[in-house]
Amino acid sequence: MIRTQHLKLKPLQQRPIAVDLFAGAGGMTLGFEQAGFDVLAAVEIDPIHCAVHEYNFPFCSVLCKSVENTTGKEIRDRSNIGNSEIDVVICGSPCQGFSLMGKRIFDDPRNSLVFHFHRLVLELQPKFFVMENVRGITIGEHKQILKALIHEFKIKGYQVEEDYQILNAAYYGVPQARERLFLIGAREDMKLPKYPQPITKPANYHKLKAKHLSHLPVCPTVWEAIGDLPEVEQYSDLLTKDWTMADYGKPSNYAAILRNIKTVADDYSYDRLFDSRFLSSSLRTKHSQLTIERFAATVPGEREPISRFHKLHPAGVCNTLRAGTDKYKGSFTSPRPIHPYTPRCITVREAARLHSYPDWFRFHITKWHGFRQVGNSVPPLLAKAVAAEIIRRLNISPTKPNISYELGTEKLLQLNISQAAQKYECVDC
Repeated sequence: MIRTQHLKLKPLQQRPIAVDLFAGAGGMTLGFEQAGFDVLAAVEIDPIHCAVHEYNFPFCSVLCKSVENTTGKEIRDRSNIGNSEIDVVICGSPCQGFSLMGKRIFDDPRNSLVFHFHRLVLELQPKFFVMENVRGITIGEHKQILKALIHEFKIKGYQVEEDYQILNAAYYGVPQARERLFLIGAREDMKLPKYPQPITKPANYHKLKAKHLSHLPVCPTVWEAIGDLPEVEQYSDLLTKDWTMADYGKPSNYAAILRNIKTVADDYSYDRLFDSRFLSSSLRTKHSQLTIERFAATVPGEREPISRFHKLHPAGVCNTLRAGTDKYKGSFTSPRPIHPYTPRCITVREAARLHSYPDWFRFHITKWHGFRQVGNSVPPLLAKAVAAEIIRRLNISPTKPNISYELGTEKLLQLNISQAAQKYECVDC
């Protein structure tokens, strides 16, 4: 058993090195780890996210600050990277300014953060980079920002795949319809990676007229993702805390992998020590009787007419899980889906399953922060598919580490914003 709460341990095996900018809770970090990378440094401005990232990734150094005030030298000096060559810099920069869901503000200051990503790539000189963002950055006046970013990379010695692609998580084993842009670049001395080919298809692929997907298996359904999870309504202690020891049902193949009952050959992540009876991130929501009745009357796959919440269809995929707004935009919670059978909103754990997070991965104990951390993140299996293409271009055979890590101290998941800011001495928060 390896305790890592207070130590930043250098992984025992030499694996390709990644740096995660705008790391959030760590969806991209986990996906790249699963593909065979050691993500040794993460930069994130939100101290609540930093604490959760530290809890789940004990060997990664977290810099709790804005990328605007971060340098490549600082990233190297404050992590185990030192003078080692970095293989990839990954980035899921804030997307609200580009989102099609809300007001698209061309001069939103968050939009300029992609150019700090550009600056840090040039300072760190990785072999590759990957930027993820909403498809809204490819539309209208925001496309000018994307074109300018590509141009700046090209004149500074990086090739960029200009035929950039929008990837849907449902085509990569995730039970969620979620489309995101991925921009991929390579140093001039490296060959550009390809985009990953789909490995699954959504259940309604016939409606999409996608005959080329007919040979692929259907991606996991909502019920295959969450059907084995204990029904939280049966556990009164989940009214006051987010975890309990519980009895699980029979898992699907997808759920068995997330519960670590079944392993897959191409998962090269570090094992975490975890009790499979432990149910976390499952704080219950107290609904009024009238709300319960409305939820019960809603047809699966449709929206409840008053709240406009979407009721999940057990045989379909989840609609895109959204994060809501941060504290600077009013701290509004995005609508949460309704459980397909029980008249309630889904839990953070159920959302995490629908996002392809394994059960050992934990989120902040509050529903608001927990859902925000899931909704803001890249589904790990989608990130893993992209990362695997980078591994191929590195021409290496990924290795499974032979060590296990104990997760961080529970206090990291309980900090409020002031406590977390104080812990990380975050002057940018």
